[in-house]
Amino acid sequence: MVKKYFVLFTLLVFNFAFAQETVFRGIVVDAKTQNPLANVVVSIQNTAITKLTSKTGQFELHSDIQGEQLLLIRSQGCKDLLLKIHSKFGQIVYLGMLQLEDLYSDETPAALITLLDTDLSDDSSSSDMTSGLLQSSKDAFMQASAFNWGQARFKVRGLDSENGTMMLNGMTMNKIYDGRPQWNNWGGLNNVLRNQEFSVGAAVSSYTFGGVLGTQQIATRASLYRKGTQLTFSGSNTTYLWRAIGTYASGMDASGWAYVISAGKRWAEEGYFDGTNFNADSFFISVEKKLNNKHSLNFTGFYTPNSRGKNSPNTNETTNLMGEKYNSYWGFQNDEKRNARVKNIEEPLFMLNHYFKIDEKTNLNSGIMYQFGKVGNSNIDYQNANSPDPVYYRKMPSYFSSLYTKDHGEFSGEFTPDYENAEKSKTVFLANPQIDWNAMYLANQKPTENGHEPAQSHYVLYEDRTDDKTFAVNSTVNTQINSNLYFDGGLVYRNLKSHNFQYLLDLLGGEYFLDIDPFYKGNLSQSDLQHPDRLVKEGDVYGYNYNLLANSLDAFTQFKFSYNKTEFYLGQSYSVSNYQREGLYQNGIYSKNSLGKSDRVNFENFGFKAGFTYKISGKQWLFFNGEHLTRAPSLRNTFSNSRLNNSVVDGIESENISSAEANYVYRSPKLKMRFTVYYTAIKNTSKTSFFYAEGVFENGGGHDATDGFVSQTLTKLDKKNTGTELSFEYQISPTLKTIFAASYGNFIYSSNPNVVITNDANAEKNGAQTIFDFGSAYLKNYKQAGTSQQAYSFGLEYRDPKFWWLSANINYLTDNYIDVSPISRTSQFYINPVSGFPYPEATSERGNELLKQEKFNPITLLNISGGKSWRIHKKYVGLFASVNNVLNLMYKTGGFEQARNANFRSLNQDISSGTPSFGSKYYYGYGRTYFLNLTIGL
Repeated sequence: MVKKYFVLFTLLVFNFAFAQETVFRGIVVDAKTQNPLANVVVSIQNTAITKLTSKTGQFELHSDIQGEQLLLIRSQGCKDLLLKIHSKFGQIVYLGMLQLEDLYSDETPAALITLLDTDLSDDSSSSDMTSGLLQSSKDAFMQASAFNWGQARFKVRGLDSENGTMMLNGMTMNKIYDGRPQWNNWGGLNNVLRNQEFSVGAAVSSYTFGGVLGTQQIATRASLYRKGTQLTFSGSNTTYLWRAIGTYASGMDASGWAYVISAGKRWAEEGYFDGTNFNADSFFISVEKKLNNKHSLNFTGFYTPNSRGKNSPNTNETTNLMGEKYNSYWGFQNDEKRNARVKNIEEPLFMLNHYFKIDEKTNLNSGIMYQFGKVGNSNIDYQNANSPDPVYYRKMPSYFSSLYTKDHGEFSGEFTPDYENAEKSKTVFLANPQIDWNAMYLANQKPTENGHEPAQSHYVLYEDRTDDKTFAVNSTVNTQINSNLYFDGGLVYRNLKSHNFQYLLDLLGGEYFLDIDPFYKGNLSQSDLQHPDRLVKEGDVYGYNYNLLANSLDAFTQFKFSYNKTEFYLGQSYSVSNYQREGLYQNGIYSKNSLGKSDRVNFENFGFKAGFTYKISGKQWLFFNGEHLTRAPSLRNTFSNSRLNNSVVDGIESENISSAEANYVYRSPKLKMRFTVYYTAIKNTSKTSFFYAEGVFENGGGHDATDGFVSQTLTKLDKKNTGTELSFEYQISPTLKTIFAASYGNFIYSSNPNVVITNDANAEKNGAQTIFDFGSAYLKNYKQAGTSQQAYSFGLEYRDPKFWWLSANINYLTDNYIDVSPISRTSQFYINPVSGFPYPEATSERGNELLKQEKFNPITLLNISGGKSWRIHKKYVGLFASVNNVLNLMYKTGGFEQARNANFRSLNQDISSGTPSFGSKYYYGYGRTYFLNLTIGL
């Protein structure tokens, strides 16, 4: 009798509990193949109610929340599905078959990896574009940033890519040398790098502490890929003309093995800009062995060799004569275009990961990585010969039309333009606007009775080489401590040996090249006093030769708290780094400070971040993030002139970075919106550059001349970036959607950095000064260069039920400024180097006119794209086409002031002539371009 009452009581309790909740059931399938999808996250938005789909794609959610709710279905590589659902307590609601679309089924160009890489380390000679971090976010603003504004070199929040963290299977991929990812390492791997997690700004990441720009984590675990074969064929007129990629994923078999392979080819005899050849291959493999239910091993390897001809920045004078596509880096050789400045990259990567599922709530993922290879940037070296550069200033018309007589004591000479020779120079240039390879070959040979034979080369083609070897290990733990508390922690150790040297590629018909610096005499001219006057040949190292050695250890911990209405997190980071230079040559200029190892430079850093989320309702919430950290300067900026000596930048310190953001988010099936206000301050940065400067040194101060090839080091440079972002997406009807994105920023320098100039020519002179403190450069409130500070995009998208779609967007970008010359903003700019007194004609009014920062014209870009997909014999076929910059607008994306005119008089004379010989140089964006893509899923 007691047992009957107990059973009856249990049934009543169960029925009461069931009557107070709704059960939602459904099946998630692939929209293309109709196959069920496992491990898809199904949740009720702004609640802790979450489930994963089973192997058959099924799920069951129990909700005790009344009224209308939003069901969110999310899987890596797929578009989010957001549905309205209604609670019916005591009932089971069948949602039927729910289809997830591939996020990249449209094959939007550059949807994953853009090979447009101006953001690369020392590649300032290229006008290619990048959107900074790889963009995989489904947010309308981030999509506009990558696809619509990226072609104009837009940077999210005005931040360079070293402020974001790029990860592969939990391993940091930012280079130690400059803190930036090497984008070309990922080229052609689009199909296999789609399993991504992306956090914006200081938002929480389960894999790392992260930077103020955000974190991108890419997973290449073989079991994550959907089984099948995909073939991709593309055509374009930007970086490459043709692309083909083939990918196969096996899926996990009964014995616990899964593998993915991919291979691709991209090629262009000439890209959009004249003479920009491109050739790239890509090979990828990922193999996983599931040892048991707790342990899996995964090997990832890829090799993406690529070669790209660069294009030159040009002055207005050059562009007016030759057009925006003109590139001075190439010339004809045997009726074929040959580019002198080619970037070659070969850096294969191998990684082994161990995935350990300790229990249902704890995972430990560890990895080991080794990457090696070479990065080379070619150029022409010459001795005792004229410059081979077709736009060398003495070859241009402006050289003759901007002439002045010598100064009269303290006063400027008269303006004496030579228009006759300027016109002759113009005629010669227009007839010979490119590099003359044949003339260089002829100069490297001597005449004989039978013609010519090789002699000492006056011109050679060389490569600035960097051969890196990077070893890294990492381990990350993620655990759920209780129903409200989660913990993440990780450790990454990296070791770098970077061999940097000058490598002789081609003697250009000559027999040998003399390893000296022709601008100096005697011992000063020697690249290596251990081997003076060395005759070098093709394949030899010469000029400079040294190693950069670095070690870094990064650790982070993070606690995340989750409740019904609120979420918050606290994160901490700690890192130690040490850098060292090892000189392999005893340079003649710095004979006592070039050979052997330098002192170690050590940095110790920390970081704190926190975030808070308040869920106003199921559709809207507020979240706030804040972050403060110190960061070691990049290896590149730690040594003042690493090619020649072991000197460390005086007073080098860690950078200080602070960031805060506030966000309001609204998400419903029809309307998705985000509004963000942000603030970022980066303090105590340093920067080193090299150039030839005229009239910077005072006569009589231990110098033989007032001109010189110098290195310029900036320290205590602060930046402040503030602004707002708006992301708006509204579904007007089931087939028509409108999108609006806006960015309004103010990116300025917030300090007056200190400028130090080093004149190497004085290094071995008795009592001669080599380092000159120019004091402050008055850069405060100047605009940061390299991006538009305002950007707006409005678009419409139509998706027909018969699987075709068409979209168009109009974009407006403005407030883009030129990169200014710091040395021209010091007080030394107004001082006559001959007398040591200010120039008599140097008024503050004229100085302000000369130093006013140039603002580029606004840009309006119209883009149109469309696509169609078919299912033929149960196979997927997708066609995508786009035309960017339909109106064919030619526009400047960036540029820099030449620093050669480093004093008031020379700059004033050059500008006043009306045809400046050393005018600013500019990069140009693409005109009208197209992209065609055919995808076949087997």
